Amino acid sequence: MDHFIWNIDPIAFSVMGLTVHWYGILFALAIASGFQVMKRIYIKESLPVESLDNLLMYCVVGIIVGARLAHCLFYDPAYYLSNPIKILAIWEGGLASHGGGLGAILALYYYQRQVKLPFLFLLDRLAIATAIFGFFVRMANFVNSEILGLPSNAPWAIIFERVDMTPRHPAQLYEAIAYLSIFVLLWAIYKLSDMKQKHGAIFGLFLVLVFSSRFLIEMVKVKQAVYADTWTFSAGQLLSIPFLVVGIVLLVLPYLRKAKA
Repeated sequence: MDHFIWNIDPIAFSVMGLTVHWYGILFALAIASGFQVMKRIYIKESLPVESLDNLLMYCVVGIIVGARLAHCLFYDPAYYLSNPIKILAIWEGGLASHGGGLGAILALYYYQRQVKLPFLFLLDRLAIATAIFGFFVRMANFVNSEILGLPSNAPWAIIFERVDMTPRHPAQLYEAIAYLSIFVLLWAIYKLSDMKQKHGAIFGLFLVLVFSSRFLIEMVKVKQAVYADTWTFSAGQLLSIPFLVVGIVLLVLPYLRKAKA
């Protein structure tokens, strides 16, 4: 069976010695798309749009720092603890979405103290923007031929020629499609339902959908943490469980309060 061969040049173009990578372009699109979603929400709800510049700055720093530290400490701690200077080498790759999510939450908490808006209220809205952000980041991973899937003979399996000639599950595309679908669903819920009035519910649903998808897709991924090779569950699956539990609690709690009232 012939499989699609993926071997795009990671460099998009070079101008006057400046090299621009597709990963950087897609990461910039991720940030820009998330920012535009938040801007539309702020305009719709008459919130201070001018404060979004601060939120953008805090979230970018929080996501990058959190994602990098999580990758180093959870996926290859032995190497990075022996070579701590390498933690700063972000250009070599290695960002973990679980840590990026925690970094964004901490950044939002710092921002929330300035704008004096309810924390869960902001988390609900940031969750929608984060879903579209995740779509572009996983597309960037696909372009870079990283976060590989397990070998597969499925007709949609892809050969990542920069890695090897083995047909594999396009796990990055599975996640990208999942995140895009979650974004569409959350945006529709925000626009058409009263769930946005139940603080924490949209964020809870986001966590449930994202990390249940992540848990399932991890089954067809190559394990990223070397020390977890013999484990039943991957490090990514184990890290997803706490987020999933928190999501269920946040999703159910507002409805339990309403029923009790």
